[in-house]
Amino acid sequence: MQIYKNVIYYFRFNIREYFFGKEASTVWNNDRLKEKYPNYVSRHADIRNVADLEKIFQEFGSDIKLIVHTAAQPSHDWAAKEPFTDFSVNATGTLNMLEMTRLHCPEAVFIFTSTNKVYGDNPNYLPLIEMEHRWEIDSKHEFYNNGIPETFSIDHTKHSLFGASKVAADVLVQEYGKYFGMKTGIFRGGCLTGPNHSGTKLHGFLSYLMKCAITGEHYTVFGYKGKQVRDNIHSWDLVNMFWHYYQNPKQGEVYNAGGGRHSNCSMAEAIAFSEKITGKKMNYSYQEANRIGDHIWWVSDLSKFKTHYPNWNWKFGIDDILGQIFEATIKRNL
Repeated sequence: MQIYKNVIYYFRFNIREYFFGKEASTVWNNDRLKEKYPNYVSRHADIRNVADLEKIFQEFGSDIKLIVHTAAQPSHDWAAKEPFTDFSVNATGTLNMLEMTRLHCPEAVFIFTSTNKVYGDNPNYLPLIEMEHRWEIDSKHEFYNNGIPETFSIDHTKHSLFGASKVAADVLVQEYGKYFGMKTGIFRGGCLTGPNHSGTKLHGFLSYLMKCAITGEHYTVFGYKGKQVRDNIHSWDLVNMFWHYYQNPKQGEVYNAGGGRHSNCSMAEAIAFSEKITGKKMNYSYQEANRIGDHIWWVSDLSKFKTHYPNWNWKFGIDDILGQIFEATIKRNL
């Protein structure tokens, strides 16, 4: 991937450590990138602070060709603890990023990582069938056989406060594309993961699960008999989606971004996969109460993106992802 002048500019405040503790810190990865790529430059900024952001945008101005906005508070549970913080990061911070882009580099491509949680708990009212190890969509309803499309309603549903703040950001990014004619793309992620994920109890499903499988740390399964289904997309495949969009950007376009039918698993299946990879039984228990706004079954339909960008396809599946997370976690000494 060629970035303008071969330099990657990375806006970071490491607030993830504040959200989830030291194990969630991304500092180690920032340091790794500095060592591996001599042309990598890091700028520390809190996206809630317009003055700090403006200094960076003024420094590079119209030289900025691509912005990938991934900063977020990503947890249902955490959002309920500090609603002001959650909304200020997810919604107001996104507005700040958009406005700085419009004022200083309006021709730049702006990619925003939204979330499937903008659909709230509406997917839970789809016709689902309980199977031995997972919930699955009733095949009689062929419309959803490839997963849930972008046309699915985000209204009249319980989102959680996190989901609500991401809806606000999602719609803002759409509006800057459609109203101001900017090149903004919204990618509604399922579970975004990979070997360098700093997974924690409240965020990072497969990464945290594998960490517990390796260490024997206790893991809790919340609700739905442990059969809830998630699609998981490898970070390489997600960035490749961004790359294809960057080549031919559209204005205020919305895409689902997940593992789809290619890469998904239930909680029970993920535990079984992890036990097979580690050769150890997991230390886990089950709690009947599910997390508020959580999905019973989520599989993204990526038909729209694949129609717009037919040369894109997945490279990695669940087995690849969990295997790579296992190897990377062992290598990092947890």
